[in-house]
Amino acid sequence: MSQWRWGRQSLRRRLLTTVMVPLLLLLLMNSLITYIGALIYANHVHDKNLIDDTLTLVQLMATESPDGRVTSQAKFLLEYDPNGHNYFSVFSAKHGLVAGNPTLRPPDGLFKDSSETQLYDIQIEKHALRAASIQMTNPHDASDELEVNVAETLRDRHIEAQQILLLSIPAQTLLIFAAFMLVWLGVRTGLRQLDPLTTQLANREHDLAPIGDQDVPVEILPLTRTIDGLFARLRGMLALHERFIADAAHQLRTPLAGLSVHAERAQASADPATIADALNHIQRLIQRANRTSKQLLALTRAQTTEHEAGDSEPLNFAVVIPELVGLRVHEAIAANIDLGYEGPEGPLWIDGDRHRIQEMLDNLIDNGLRYAGEGALMTVMLSSQNDNIFLVVEDNGPGVPPAWIERLGERFFRVPGSAEEGSGLGLAIVQRIAEWHNAKVRYFAASQKGGLRVEIVFPAMHT
Repeated sequence: MSQWRWGRQSLRRRLLTTVMVPLLLLLLMNSLITYIGALIYANHVHDKNLIDDTLTLVQLMATESPDGRVTSQAKFLLEYDPNGHNYFSVFSAKHGLVAGNPTLRPPDGLFKDSSETQLYDIQIEKHALRAASIQMTNPHDASDELEVNVAETLRDRHIEAQQILLLSIPAQTLLIFAAFMLVWLGVRTGLRQLDPLTTQLANREHDLAPIGDQDVPVEILPLTRTIDGLFARLRGMLALHERFIADAAHQLRTPLAGLSVHAERAQASADPATIADALNHIQRLIQRANRTSKQLLALTRAQTTEHEAGDSEPLNFAVVIPELVGLRVHEAIAANIDLGYEGPEGPLWIDGDRHRIQEMLDNLIDNGLRYAGEGALMTVMLSSQNDNIFLVVEDNGPGVPPAWIERLGERFFRVPGSAEEGSGLGLAIVQRIAEWHNAKVRYFAASQKGGLRVEIVFPAMHT
């Protein structure tokens, strides 16, 4: 159980890890800043002591060394350093080196702008040193100038900075640990705000109502809104299924009832003519039920408005539409209908699904073959204007009375008085497929003499 739990992703662990790593980096950065600050402080203190040592050496030479020499005791104190080695030098303008290390000299121009005690960095025998220098009149010879230099290694400064750092690290670590514990408690308490939402969802059985934004933390609103979107899609799918069942029951009730009646006729009669007539009716009803079931399935597919990756592709209507029309020419010839195509030679591109376009065009042609009548003329036309592509199917049949044109495209609607059998789903399928392609369907009278013109306006694809 423990392995399963640790093997899964944990929001709590991820949040704590996300916080812990920056806290550790903060500890390292704070330690570096502390060390730099301690080193600056140590440098400031040692620089002040270095100046004091230089002034002390000057005072010593003025009061206790009438010949300008430095006693051995004073030399020992100046050079003694338990962790390294210190240096000093005294130079006379007349006599050169008076005492100390001859290599300890300030850089040229150090006293150009000021005669006060000056600090500088120097390197002697591969040792980095910090030095202080002062120029003064020889107290025993007013015509002579003395240059007094005192230098020390940097070791003590770094040791003191390290000691300060080591003293501060435990306190900083404790502070970081306390901050981490507070964050852990905050994350634990904050995640408990998800418990009511989890309980609410767990108590649902078939309820797909939206969760809503009320009492939902702002940070998880994107998640709950995504869940609400999923619920909405599920409600749509369930409604689609329920509608399909209702449509199927509505459309198949009549042919199934007819099948039962004619089957009983065939069983009850011994007359071959009656039996043959009943079987003929049964065959026609089976064909009608078969066509209706196919159109119901097509309508269900067409009503799925969600686009998924790979559903659509660039289609050149100037190539696709003539090919699809050509597939139906033999049926038009059998029905004694002149089916033709008119369109430009140049490409007309849309973003669409070829199978849905074929389903839509087949239903438009079926509608014309069924209702235009023998000897009719049906034309499929393509054109473009501005950023739109127009697909038009027009016939010169009896057409649709103006009072009923607005209802074309409704499910199960059939123009009253039509002699041809139909399910009333063909134009509804066309309507749904057009909506899937963000296209608009318009119906017109083809001419004053009759006929129907179906015009579908597609948005052009910019290539």
